[in-house]
Amino acid sequence: MPSPDAFAAPLPIDAVLPDLTAALRGRSAAVLVAPPGAGKTTRVPLALLDEAWLAGRKIVLLEPRRLAARGAAERMAASLGERVGETVGLRVRLGSRISARTRIEVVTEGVFTRMILDDPELSGVGAVLFDEYHERSLDADLGLALALDAQGALREDLRVLVMSATLDGARVARLLGDAPVLESEGRAFPVETRYAERDPSRRIEEAMTEAILRALRADPGSVLAFLPGQGEIRRVAEALVERVGPETEVAPLYGALTQAEQDRAVMPAPKGRRKVVLATSIAETSLTIEGVRIVVDSGLSRVPVYEPGIGLTRLVTARAARASVDQRRGRAGRTEPGICWRLWAEAATGALEPFGRPEILAADLSGLVLDCAAWGVTDPASLAFLDPPPAPALKEAREMLRALSAIDADGRLTPVGARLRALALPPRLARMVVSAAERGAAQAAADLAAVLVERGLGGDGVDLADRVERFRRDRGQRAADMRRLAEGWARQAGGVGPHAEAVDIGALLALAYPDRVARARGREGDFVMVNGRAGRLGPVSPLAREPFLVVADLAGAAGSARILAAAAIGLDAIEALFGERIETVTSVAFDRNARALRARAVRRLGAVKLEERTLPVPADAESAAILARGLAETGLDALPWTPALRQLVARIRFLRGAEGAEWPDLTEAHLLATAEDWLAPAILGRTSLDAVSADDLARALDALLPWNLRARLDAEAPTHITVPTGSRIPIAYEAEAEPVLAVRVQELFGLDRHPVIGGGRVPLLLHLLSPASRPIQITRDLPGFWRGSWAAVRAEMRGRYPRHPWPEDPLAEAPTRRAKPRGT
Repeated sequence: MPSPDAFAAPLPIDAVLPDLTAALRGRSAAVLVAPPGAGKTTRVPLALLDEAWLAGRKIVLLEPRRLAARGAAERMAASLGERVGETVGLRVRLGSRISARTRIEVVTEGVFTRMILDDPELSGVGAVLFDEYHERSLDADLGLALALDAQGALREDLRVLVMSATLDGARVARLLGDAPVLESEGRAFPVETRYAERDPSRRIEEAMTEAILRALRADPGSVLAFLPGQGEIRRVAEALVERVGPETEVAPLYGALTQAEQDRAVMPAPKGRRKVVLATSIAETSLTIEGVRIVVDSGLSRVPVYEPGIGLTRLVTARAARASVDQRRGRAGRTEPGICWRLWAEAATGALEPFGRPEILAADLSGLVLDCAAWGVTDPASLAFLDPPPAPALKEAREMLRALSAIDADGRLTPVGARLRALALPPRLARMVVSAAERGAAQAAADLAAVLVERGLGGDGVDLADRVERFRRDRGQRAADMRRLAEGWARQAGGVGPHAEAVDIGALLALAYPDRVARARGREGDFVMVNGRAGRLGPVSPLAREPFLVVADLAGAAGSARILAAAAIGLDAIEALFGERIETVTSVAFDRNARALRARAVRRLGAVKLEERTLPVPADAESAAILARGLAETGLDALPWTPALRQLVARIRFLRGAEGAEWPDLTEAHLLATAEDWLAPAILGRTSLDAVSADDLARALDALLPWNLRARLDAEAPTHITVPTGSRIPIAYEAEAEPVLAVRVQELFGLDRHPVIGGGRVPLLLHLLSPASRPIQITRDLPGFWRGSWAAVRAEMRGRYPRHPWPEDPLAEAPTRRAKPRGT
């Protein structure tokens, strides 16, 4: 039982503690909704310690983050006049302080998942308390689902309490079997809200720096500023340090910092000084920073978004939910009246999503599926989740775990899967360490895994090889703790030894992310991955000039994702790791600029082109078809047309227009669309359009005309007409126009019938020419011309061409090609 002085300072939660303890005496579950500052985290576990139903067993209190877990344990221990590790213990990834006296274990949500999977009955545990459940992390959702499953099948006496600051309590209560919902008032001072809408074209760092300086000038007290991520925090910190006075301390606060750095940010400012704490959403709940009475909120959060189909999680900057910005605002009123500056228009607040999206709806579910398989559940959707896991993400997770040999076709855990789960790492990283152990590189892989799971370890540079080396040289406590943890992973995987300098970090990373091997393309710093997704490095990154990378982490929209963590890998390593998956594809393609075929052999791993070489173009039907299809890109004029071939096409087009579809369609559009059918057989062995000869083209066109139409072609659309002088005059077949016969008028003397083609149905359009071959008349009725217009033409032409005959009666005149002899 807590000492009588434990609850000396009253808190709002005290008013509901009697109802809460009474509810849990009669029920196995309850929901407690209490805003930040109510005291639920530290008062509720202590209030339950002497309950008869607990019977000396432990209470496990789940917190979403190590910082919150450590703070809760220290505050409860201090209220009892003890140190952490006595009545109140702490169990987190980088260390535990637990003793035989421990009755309350404060753990992170991920640690609890491993506790219950290792001991489904939760031996010695009487109650599990889920604090800050409104954050809806994947581990919290899975932990609650497993706890409820254990409660229903193994531990009817187990109490489950869900505690939250902002939550739909009724919905959670239904999940817990219509559990009672208790609500507590918060302890908050009034907060004045001021809006300073940010220009969307301005960088968030610049706007936040100006807003923080403005807030410092306007009001006394320390500032808590919310930014989306550590990159923005670092840049704002650099800008502020140059512009605030020595009386103001700038302190970053995010998960990747060391414990000492986080403690420095949370501690109150020394007397007479002010503090500006630059934080991510880590500071929304669970923490009270003494002296803070001003909040500056960017309104942004960085959230992971998983893309089923390519197995990739990207960090995306998004608008914070209304519940989140309300909690951020409330931080200004935890200890005294405060002010909240919001960098958006007041009207925009109403358009915010009510709550943040649960991680289970937007996360990689491979770890969840593996844990469920270890629990004996092949279908996670059968467990009691507040929001069921999405089917596409489950499908992707199962496929990935089967590829890792972690589960079988029925979704059951395999021996390999049991080894992976034992490493307490995400499945991909666990597989990397296990596979590396088979290659004698377990320790190097474990070091790389440590850098990937513990944010900020080894720095925040993109190059993971450099970060691993920095981690190995780091003499800080967090690095030492992680090295011990990494040694344990390596030992479990099958071996531990000295660091081998020759170990290729990129090759190890490829064991975890084979789908994220990437090749440089286009401009420097642009890469495309095996899964087809693109990513970009800044031009100053030394990795920007590498030909191949393996990508571990990205941020931003899919079209312009930034690579946050990667390692270089050589082609030899890719060959060694993925030789069986590398495909060599020989292709023949048409080069439009050269108007020729190009043959290449491409060695490819997924969407990544590893190597390419030029080959001779094979003289086969497929190549001829590709060359013919290339004609469609270039146009018919690329072919070696002669006047006779152009006339042939025009004659056939004429007959199709005059007589119908029995004649082939030789329009340009149809010839281009069907080039593979009519041209390819005639150009076998040709590798460029320039190599196609007029004879090749003649054969191709000739083949288009059926044998039964060939004789009719010459009869009905002749190339020439013989006129009365005996001259053979060519007929001009123009596109979409009447066939034209251009002839000197003297060669038609004596002709009393108009020339026709098309079986006598189509009159030629006569262009009657002067002796100088200039048009003097166009007619479709030669006899009518002789009877009518000839007299006027004759009168005009006699003076112009006196040496040529211009008879009054052309029908009685003999045709001639000659002028009259001189002197006649």
